[in-house]
Amino acid sequence: MDPLTDTPTEPMDYAALSAAYSGLLATLVLAARSRRTDEPVTGAELVPLGLATFALSKVITHEKVETWLRAPFTEETETGEKRPRGQGMRYAVGELLTCTRCLGAWSALGLVGLRMASPPAGRTVIAVMSASAANDFLQSGFKLLCERSNDAAR
Repeated sequence: MDPLTDTPTEPMDYAALSAAYSGLLATLVLAARSRRTDEPVTGAELVPLGLATFALSKVITHEKVETWLRAPFTEETETGEKRPRGQGMRYAVGELLTCTRCLGAWSALGLVGLRMASPPAGRTVIAVMSASAANDFLQSGFKLLCERSNDAAR
């Protein structure tokens, strides 16, 4: 990550993103307190939520299918590297959309918010995204296993 002095942004650009995140998080907390739902998020849901967060942030940050979402804020180099474009808030959002860890926090907020607002819909989305994350891990493991097997055969 480049230091602030090396980016075409101002501290207020990041402050605005932080304020938006904090505002959404505070809204979610207040909504959860006022609803006193019979279906709170349980500790057992943290692993599926973590997997779903991983999958969602990875899809948005890296996959071609979400190019339309990143395009106004990022550019892709010939090597496939994604870089923020523009300046100010546009650049700051581009940084967010090219960082899986940064976007993971926003993805988690969205998934937990959906889970709180509509438990059945939230559980469904979390299950789909968790299965997608498990698929990613299994496919990567299978590819690695095949490569090592092929190397050993040579």
